[in-house]
Amino acid sequence: MEDIILKTVPVNQYITSIDEPFRAKFLERKKAYKLNLEAVDKLKSLVNNIVVVAFSAEWCKDCAANIPVLASLSEATGLEVRIFGGLKKNPLNPKRKWSIPPSPQEVEKFQVDKIPLILVFNKEGTELGRIVENPKEGLTLEEEFLRIILKA
Repeated sequence: MEDIILKTVPVNQYITSIDEPFRAKFLERKKAYKLNLEAVDKLKSLVNNIVVVAFSAEWCKDCAANIPVLASLSEATGLEVRIFGGLKKNPLNPKRKWSIPPSPQEVEKFQVDKIPLILVFNKEGTELGRIVENPKEGLTLEEEFLRIILKA
C-alpha cells in the first residue's frame, strides 16, 4: 500500500492539476453533486481503515462524472482517496490498451480496462472491491462504497 500511496496523488490535488478545459468540468460536477447524506453518515464510522485508489484520465467522461464525487466524499467522510492520473490509450499497439508511460505500470498490475477503475482497499492492502466506470445501476457512488465496505 505504501508504494501505491507514493505513486498517487490525493483526489483534490489531482483535480486541481488537470488542464483546462477539463478541470472546469471536474470542478463543475463536484460543485453540482449532492451527496446521499444517509450513506455519508454511515460511511463516516467505516472509512478509517479504507483507502480508495482510482485510475483516471482528464479526457474520460465517466472520470469527470465520478472522480469529483470521490473528492466530495473524501471531504465529507475523511475517506483517503488516491489517484493514478494521466492515463493515455496506446493507438500504436493493439495488444496494449494503455501507453506506458505516461500511464502508470499499475494499469497492468490491476488489469485496468475501463476507467475510472475505482479500487477499495483496507489499509493493509487487501482489495475489498472495485467499481468499473460507474456504480451499479440504481446506486450512487457513496451507496456502492457502503455496500462494498459492509460486505468485506
